[in-house]
Amino acid sequence: MEKFNSFEEIQKSLENRETDCQSIVRFYLSNIQTKAHLNAFVEVYGPSALSRAAWVDEKLASGKAGKLAGMVIGIKDVLCYAGHESNASSKILQGYEAQFTTTAIQRLIDEDAIIIGRLNCDEFGMGSSNENSAHGKVLNALDESRVPGGSSGGSAVAVQANLCTVALGTDTGGSVRQPAAFTGVIGSKPTYSRVSRWGLIAYASSFDTIGVFSRTIWDNALVMEIMAGHDEFDSTSSRKPVLPYSQLLHFEKRAKVAFLKESIESPILQPEIKANTLSVLGKLKEEGHIVEEVEFPLLEYILPTYYILTTAEASSNLSRFDGVKYGYRSPNAHNLESMYKKTRSEGFGDEVKRRIMLGTFVLSASYYDAYFTKAQKVRRLIKDFTENLLNDFDYIIMPTTPSTAFKFGEHSEDPVAMYLEDLFTVQASVSGVPAISIPNGEDKEGMPIGLQVMANSFKEAELYAFSNYLVNLISK
Repeated sequence: MEKFNSFEEIQKSLENRETDCQSIVRFYLSNIQTKAHLNAFVEVYGPSALSRAAWVDEKLASGKAGKLAGMVIGIKDVLCYAGHESNASSKILQGYEAQFTTTAIQRLIDEDAIIIGRLNCDEFGMGSSNENSAHGKVLNALDESRVPGGSSGGSAVAVQANLCTVALGTDTGGSVRQPAAFTGVIGSKPTYSRVSRWGLIAYASSFDTIGVFSRTIWDNALVMEIMAGHDEFDSTSSRKPVLPYSQLLHFEKRAKVAFLKESIESPILQPEIKANTLSVLGKLKEEGHIVEEVEFPLLEYILPTYYILTTAEASSNLSRFDGVKYGYRSPNAHNLESMYKKTRSEGFGDEVKRRIMLGTFVLSASYYDAYFTKAQKVRRLIKDFTENLLNDFDYIIMPTTPSTAFKFGEHSEDPVAMYLEDLFTVQASVSGVPAISIPNGEDKEGMPIGLQVMANSFKEAELYAFSNYLVNLISK
């Protein structure tokens, strides 16, 4: 039997003095070494993690340890950690050492969490399969011929393969929830502005959120409550008070749940995913909850809206990477103009270049109103529709993904097919509402299926409680 399947288990072992933090870190370091071929980690902080573990052990012995003493965390390679390299899994940031620590990570460290390493991802968070990394692809631990999902594929596999207790990822359009579904773990995205983005290497600033991968709802809720809250370094972070999510998981109310007709009837939805989603909805009805089908006529506009806006923001955000101040600089340049061109051509991968070009196009003077302005208007319609729906219902339930984990290379030649993997996750991102993916059985080939739950803005406490209830309901 594997040790340390959750932070609750770790805490009990520490309380009973059956283990210590150094032993826990060694356990994970051994797993990382054994499963190195999965390529989840791009850098392991072995010596510093062990040193910090020894320090946390001393704090435990003196009764002064924080809430996360014994928790070992992996961080996605778009989150800055002072004194360590952060390169967003891109050649263009090769050798860049972070000068400061992401606020979300610092808050976890302040509660005595131990950071064990940085995790592979799609370059700058752009991808749905983790095939776009300068560090190479990440393998799904359940079937190594299949993708783990993206962009936070390394973070998902690190939790799936028990290489750390929890992992941090980022979710711009589903990059935590989709890989969570593909790997059979829990993945959450908070309300936009709930968690500070300070220290997150930006992809699309009005969509980016920092999310959590875990094996249990309690672990996920605990990490989220510690990360959340206003940050003076991020003017977009919310000042709303943070509830103790991990202490509010008891759920016994009669819920009113909506499911989107268009998602269940989607022609690209895998039959087993449809069956498992309907099964959960049926169980909810049997338990006395109100479950209603609603129509969402804007579903077909979500992906175009999302990709127009995010590529536009990416075009602007990634313009700073030019070889002048930090990161990669082309050795083949002979003047300033050629340095810009060659550095960006050689430093960025194909998917990043595709999105920069698309974003530059929609922001150009001739097309700004036709595409960008129109997409902003549609975003408002989608946001208003979703929020109005969540004023009438407590939760929206839908599949996390239209398919289970696909084979490597299956969508590589068809960007549209790859983008369609985000069809069900982008609604929460466009609307800014919190969402979570929980395991919901397997398909006929044994690959995990994810169930997605959405709640209204800043209703993380209710979302975690209902998700915890659903996990128990599914397992019955």
